Amino acid sequence: MNPVSSNFWKELVKLILLSLLIVVPFRLYIAQPFIVEGASMVPTFETGNYLIVDELTYRFRTPERGSILIFKYPKDPRKSFIKRVIGLPGEKIRISDGEITITNARYPEGFILNEPYVELSKSDSSDYILGAGEYFVLGDNRLSSADSRIWGPVPEKNIVGRPIVRFFPPALFPGDNSND
Repeated sequence: MNPVSSNFWKELVKLILLSLLIVVPFRLYIAQPFIVEGASMVPTFETGNYLIVDELTYRFRTPERGSILIFKYPKDPRKSFIKRVIGLPGEKIRISDGEITITNARYPEGFILNEPYVELSKSDSSDYILGAGEYFVLGDNRLSSADSRIWGPVPEKNIVGRPIVRFFPPALFPGDNSND
C-alpha cells in the first residue's frame, strides 16, 4: 500500500469515529426525529409531518399547559405519541358539555380552558384527578383522538420531549409553490 493510500484510510477512519462521537450522543440525549401518524393533532400536525424533538428542555423544567409533548404511550412504551398538555400534576380536570374545567390551588373554583379552535364532543363527561408527576393530554382533533380521556394521565417519566422543528411536508416551507 502506498503512503498516500494509507494516509487516506487513516483519515477516513478518524472522520468516521469523530462523526460517531458527535452524532450518537446527540441522537441519544439531545434530539431525535419523530414522524406524526394519525389525525389526532390536526390541524396543528398532520400524518407524515417530520419533526425534530428536543429531549433536553423537560430535563430542566416541567411542561406547561398548552405545550405539545412527544411521550411514550403509558400502555405500551414502545410506541410514541404526540398530544397537547391540558392538565398539570395535582389538578382536577372536568370534561362536561363540551367544556374543560380545571381546578387547582390557584383556581379552587376552577376555570374553563379557552380553546376556541378546538371542538369537544358534547357527550363527553368525566372527572380526572392528577397525581404528582402526571399530565393530562389531549389531541387537538378532540373528536378523533385517543388520549388521556381513554387511557389516563401520562407519567412524567414517559415524556420524551417537545417538537422544535417541522421538516416535512415541503408545502409548509416559505416559497414552496408545489400546491399551486
